[in-house]
Amino acid sequence: MAEYKKRSYFVRRKEALTMEEVVEEFIKSAKLASGLNTQRVFAAWDECSGAGPFTLKRYFRSGTLYITLNSSVIRNQLSFQKEALIEKMNAYLAGDALFTDDNRTAGYVQNLILR
Repeated sequence: MAEYKKRSYFVRRKEALTMEEVVEEFIKSAKLASGLNTQRVFAAWDECSGAGPFTLKRYFRSGTLYITLNSSVIRNQLSFQKEALIEKMNAYLAGDALFTDDNRTAGYVQNLILR
């Protein structure tokens, strides 16, 4: 009888990854980090400023958050709190699990312009 080799068709196990690591890897591989970071910045604005219902337009580019408000009174009040709002939003983003701080195009808020 002819000898035949028994082949092993076992799949090697890789290291087990946590769900957080899998989601982070998916976001990086699908190149969704920039858009997701922008949405998280907008959520931080709504949460930290309390002016979400009065916000007409939002735009975020190169660390600058441009906000158009429909109330001049609220815009004036928030303009006195710009530095505190930036710090509060960045603290909110630092605690957000979906926010990736290593993204070049959409990172932390560095400047706030109210219109």
